[in-house]
Amino acid sequence: MRTSVLAACVAVALTAGPLAAPALAAPPPASARATAGPDAKALSAAIAGLPDVAAETTAALVRVGGTDGSWRGSAGVHDLKSGRAADPDARFRAGSTTKVVTAAVVLQLVAEGKADLNRPVQHYLPGLLDKRFKSITVRQLLNHTSGIQPGDGFADPYAHRFDTLTPQQLVASAAAKGPEFAPGTRQHYLDINYTVLGMLIEKVTGQSYDTEATRRVLRPAGMRHTGFPGTDPRIHGPHNRGYQELVGPDGTSRLVDVTEWNQASSWAVGDMISTTADLERLLTTLFRGRIVPGPQLREMFTVPDIEGATYSAGLQRFENEDRVFWAKSGARYGYSSALAASRDLSRTLVYSISDTNAKDYAMNPVAQRIVLAALK
Repeated sequence: MRTSVLAACVAVALTAGPLAAPALAAPPPASARATAGPDAKALSAAIAGLPDVAAETTAALVRVGGTDGSWRGSAGVHDLKSGRAADPDARFRAGSTTKVVTAAVVLQLVAEGKADLNRPVQHYLPGLLDKRFKSITVRQLLNHTSGIQPGDGFADPYAHRFDTLTPQQLVASAAAKGPEFAPGTRQHYLDINYTVLGMLIEKVTGQSYDTEATRRVLRPAGMRHTGFPGTDPRIHGPHNRGYQELVGPDGTSRLVDVTEWNQASSWAVGDMISTTADLERLLTTLFRGRIVPGPQLREMFTVPDIEGATYSAGLQRFENEDRVFWAKSGARYGYSSALAASRDLSRTLVYSISDTNAKDYAMNPVAQRIVLAALK
């Protein structure tokens, strides 16, 4: 799973092997608008030639901003059948960028005295974990040092794409495995940490996760086209189709349309649907201290002092040459996305790609080109 698209820039991206795909219409030209600052030529080249089945990408939407200047670009197709141009303002499944919102809600609760970063989660959710688990603090959930192992999902996700596993089921599955390591001794990025945080939010506030996330983050950030669909498998409003490569028992591959998919099991981990413009608003309002107060916001820019650690509360530290960026990537079937910014907001990046292998460990080659062109 692509838990960190940006960190994977240091690795060689693998392209997909041959696969049977629908005949593609002639790709529409990439569209772009530029001002001073970002390398417009490199960014245009990064998304040129879409759709590209070998590069696992049918569409790409990119926004580069900040005080250095801005660039907007889109390429590829809305869908493979019609071949019409991708909608640059399309909504998409934002995957684990949802964790940024979840972390912000928790940190707001800390600022209000309703939660304590140093208090065990067992205090807020008694009985959730058995006695094999030592005290796991709220901070350790936020920065993935809890030691909780992942819960089991569906063995065949595509066959169960309209079914739901509850947070309670996922945590029970994880708890049954026992701890992976003592809390605070290692960092292992896992969705289960944010599933537990979603449960904490609901327990502390007495409200649903989506209600609190919308009230505390989406509305203040001006994210008018962002929401949490729950068990509704559709993407409402303008959107580009998402596809996934499926390999059959005989080894042959085909692309299937996975735009409709119930992502409720992802919940506080990755259920959000958004746009590149809205994720850019999230970055700028958050980094300017308008969502989370300053003392708590520092948690989002603090990596634990553990060998190899790169994750903070909701974000990941990423270096490119002499610049430091704070980023979060996300992937749901059919779509990959990421947001990143320097702390001073001199450079920001948000992208979404219609990714035919979004759950692969290897980095999507188009995403790699976008990141290398934008963050320098």
